[in-house]
Amino acid sequence: QVQLVESGGGSVQAGGSLRLSCAASGYTGSSYLLGWFRQAPGREREGVAVIYIATGSTAYADSVKGRFTISRDNAKNTMYLQMNSLKPEDTAMYYCAAGRVGPEWSSVLREGSYSYWGQGTQVTVSS
Repeated sequence: QVQLVESGGGSVQAGGSLRLSCAASGYTGSSYLLGWFRQAPGREREGVAVIYIATGSTAYADSVKGRFTISRDNAKNTMYLQMNSLKPEDTAMYYCAAGRVGPEWSSVLREGSYSYWGQGTQVTVSS
């Protein structure tokens, strides 16, 4: 059973930074995607960033490119999302997700590529 536990959310002013962590356990092998998704009130959940364990390849939503960085510490089985230059529109519940990699890299930011989800951590950015 894959388990994911997020931490690191909070409140910050626009222009500030936060780092989210996701402790992952229960999976075997490296053919997994680890991703960050977010959902703001009244909006659909959207993919933010993803990393492929086997190769370290990453993908980002256009809205966060250049501001957010996803990384992973293999020794700690922990994934991170460094968020810089935060904007009020980044306010959302952020979720960690894991899933086996599929044949199309173009689908890695879609919810359907993931089978396991954390409980979420709230990020609030004030103007």
